[in-house]
Amino acid sequence: MTWQELLDSPFDREPHRTTLVRAEAAARSNLVYPPREQWFAAFERTPPDAVRVVILGQDPYHEPGQAMGLAFSVRPGVPLPPSLRNMYRELCDDLGHPAPADGDLTPWAKQGVLLLNTVLTVEAGKANSHRDLGWQAFTLEVLSALTRLPQPIAFVLWGAQAKRTFEQASGAGKPANGPLVGTGPAPGPRLILESPHPSPLSAYRGFFGSRPYSRINAFLRGCGQPEIRWCERTEGEQP
Repeated sequence: MTWQELLDSPFDREPHRTTLVRAEAAARSNLVYPPREQWFAAFERTPPDAVRVVILGQDPYHEPGQAMGLAFSVRPGVPLPPSLRNMYRELCDDLGHPAPADGDLTPWAKQGVLLLNTVLTVEAGKANSHRDLGWQAFTLEVLSALTRLPQPIAFVLWGAQAKRTFEQASGAGKPANGPLVGTGPAPGPRLILESPHPSPLSAYRGFFGSRPYSRINAFLRGCGQPEIRWCERTEGEQP
């Protein structure tokens, strides 16, 4: 199944058609990140039937050369932004392996980690500047569709906005910070992981020590699924 099929051609209908028109108009008048051809990179890298983990971000990086259409990911060779640096620190502490030096998270996406921002575009130098274009309606529809898929899926909710967005999409109350196996409307096992955001402003309030990577792998193992190889390097990167 493709995303077009799962979401019933979303940009052929409202309100998503208007959102896309607004984003394209913004890109004609201002510098917008990521480049147009990468707005939907997360969906191109991770088709619906391959999704095993969803990591929900806010909006793309707004500095030059960073955003590439995958939440928290940066292009190869770009210095790690603070949140991604903290994600890698927790990865090393959690799994006891060195994290890749590269900030390109494409290897995660290829293994079924959907790196989804709630807003898919941003004006250069202006964080969250496209929050009023309507992208949230689209990503809510994506999340709602994901909750109905049959395979085991771990939802990673870092920060209050991610939690609120997931609750709205799933129609649930406050999600439990642990496994939901065969409960509620979800047709497959679910793991809901909540913690503070990895931003330097909140990482010390509970993100560090939350061990999301090993907990996700334990969940997948328990469902008979392969683990995510979190420390896998991008193609061509030297060990």
